Amino acid sequence: MRTNIIITLMIIISSCNNFKINNIMEPKAKKIAKVNNYHNDKVIDYYSWMRLSDKQKESNTPDKQSLEVKKYLNDENLHLEHKMNDTEKLQKTLYKEYVSRIKQNDESIPYKKNNYLYYSKFEKNSNYRKIYRKINGIKNSEELLLNLPELAKNKKYFTLGDWSVSTNNKIIAYSIDTVSRREYIIYFKNIISGEIYNDKIENVTGGICWANDNKTIFYTKKDPVTLRANKIFKHVLGSNPSTDELVYEEKDETFICNIYKSKSDKFLFISCNQTLSTEVRFIDANNPNGNWKVIQPREKGLEYNVYHFKEKFFIRTNLNAKNFCLMETNVSMSDKSHWKILVPHKKEIFLKDIEIFKNFLVLEQRSEGLTNFKVISWSDNNEHHIKFDDPTYSTSININLEFDTDLFRFSYSSLTTPNSIYEYNLISREKSLLKQDEVLGGNFNVKNYKSERLYANSRDGSIKIPISLVYNKNINIDQNTPLILYGYGSYGYSIDPYFSSVRLSLLDRGFIFAIAHIRGGKEKGESWYEDGKLLKKKNTFYDFIDCGKFLIKNSFTSPSHLYAQGGSAGGLLMGAVINIEPELWNGVIAEVPFVDVINTMWDESIPLTTGEFDEWGNPKNIEYYEYIKSYSPYDNVSKVEFPNLLITTGFWDSQVQYWEPAKWIAKIREFRTNNNLLLMNCNMDVGHGGASGRFNRLREVALNHAFFLKLEKIKK
Repeated sequence: MRTNIIITLMIIISSCNNFKINNIMEPKAKKIAKVNNYHNDKVIDYYSWMRLSDKQKESNTPDKQSLEVKKYLNDENLHLEHKMNDTEKLQKTLYKEYVSRIKQNDESIPYKKNNYLYYSKFEKNSNYRKIYRKINGIKNSEELLLNLPELAKNKKYFTLGDWSVSTNNKIIAYSIDTVSRREYIIYFKNIISGEIYNDKIENVTGGICWANDNKTIFYTKKDPVTLRANKIFKHVLGSNPSTDELVYEEKDETFICNIYKSKSDKFLFISCNQTLSTEVRFIDANNPNGNWKVIQPREKGLEYNVYHFKEKFFIRTNLNAKNFCLMETNVSMSDKSHWKILVPHKKEIFLKDIEIFKNFLVLEQRSEGLTNFKVISWSDNNEHHIKFDDPTYSTSININLEFDTDLFRFSYSSLTTPNSIYEYNLISREKSLLKQDEVLGGNFNVKNYKSERLYANSRDGSIKIPISLVYNKNINIDQNTPLILYGYGSYGYSIDPYFSSVRLSLLDRGFIFAIAHIRGGKEKGESWYEDGKLLKKKNTFYDFIDCGKFLIKNSFTSPSHLYAQGGSAGGLLMGAVINIEPELWNGVIAEVPFVDVINTMWDESIPLTTGEFDEWGNPKNIEYYEYIKSYSPYDNVSKVEFPNLLITTGFWDSQVQYWEPAKWIAKIREFRTNNNLLLMNCNMDVGHGGASGRFNRLREVALNHAFFLKLEKIKK
């Protein structure tokens, strides 16, 4: 209590000190020189004092540094509130619009597992869902498994990590995070009696994997400092978690590990992953005390995923196949010398995933940046594709837990089509819409919107960069049209075109929304990823800039109305492009941005660092150091006219620590040569994913949208 009073007083004092003639002045961070000597390159960091340890953040008796850091962050929040005060009414209007489009009482499509149907329900005004099941084919057999609204009550943050039911259908294990550090606690509940067991397993990744004996689970723990998932434990229900057996420890600091169960429920797999390498081991799920066997020992550059069906393992791998191929091998002879090609590699097609059925094999593939499904019959190798009509869209395999069925479920969305779940008959080739998210509010009509697929030339003319965009057909498109360009471009993660009901509030106010499918993702295959990482990382930034210039050249907008947005590694993208071409953008939103690349990648105690050397490079190698330093946003802030900028972060973020954006905004404020908006929203209660709950996060969206609308002088 005393701590809270001290912090509150400091905020009040800070507010008074910064208040002048009804204006809250911009926060000015103090400067304390810290000299970092990297390869005899002395780099002065004046804002490193903003970094707090986890112990300092969690302490109930904060020291002087903690108080100063929190004071600075709260000053930034006060400044944000002051500068955005004129949008308060607009933010409320936007929030009401978002909520009005949501079907408050909603229910998911059931899926079958062990003769039960599992599904969830949202109730009116509830942030969280309830999870249910019922016996297949029997009415009035509904059971409430998890009451998330009750579990989340009185918690500032709440998220469900995973949940899994034992093979005998009697016990549910579930994990929750109430801090927003992605550190979960596993609980156990007897579904029949409702009893919550005393077993409580803390500081885990959230994943839960049952053996078939209905009493043994496996889970993954993280290194307490780096948060690297590095240990697999075995817990027997009723025992003390402190005595749980360590079954695997990953000692290579560049690898992480996790555990999962095969679709067949016959095997448990431990997968050890690095950016460029995989190693998988397995045991029989009926024998949780068995000896783990390695399928294929790790090799640099060899990646693979394992699926099981009948007496075979199916291996999706990049072995002699940059865009991946599918191989098969007998369970008893699993190393790569026994792998046989089932689906050969194709240079122009990236094999993303597979789904196995008794009579069919379904391949999820990427071609020219778009996903499609290829269906192959086991009996005669006859094949066909599932086709889609939208010029740009997103689709993926949905929940398919049964082998003996000819019905394949997939998810589908486009920039104009709400999230949908289809069931496709693999024999008749007919698809049925099981559920499409309803967009309420009365104003949405898909016919009012148009999506397009465009291609921008890279600056050297060697490639074409896909752009997906959507707009309201009733707007005039010219140099005065506001346009938001969104991008990510890292880790091989593809940003597919997706529907957003909240985005309608911008489209209906005259905005165009566009996604730049830049290198660093895998939209166009493995080479697309490789050409946007390590010593080719700048291609990601140049592609994004080239997409912006293409849209300007083709009169979709102009620099006075062009906006950019990205988060996490996409926040790094934002930081890089405003350093390279600050005059190209009128406004930018950088969400939880990874901007202090050299300092973070040098410090192996920071979460994620060691596992990402193959993504960014290890700066302790001078070649990578010099290259990273040439684009790291924090290290390249200079005296230029920065665009209007809104930065968001979470105090408990474990992926991109809050001090990166805090240091960045302080340095920009020191160097910039204009008076454009420079704002930061630091949510003191959350981490990387922002606020939890389906309504809470909408207030953050309303702030972001209001920022763009303010810059366009749109007040309603």
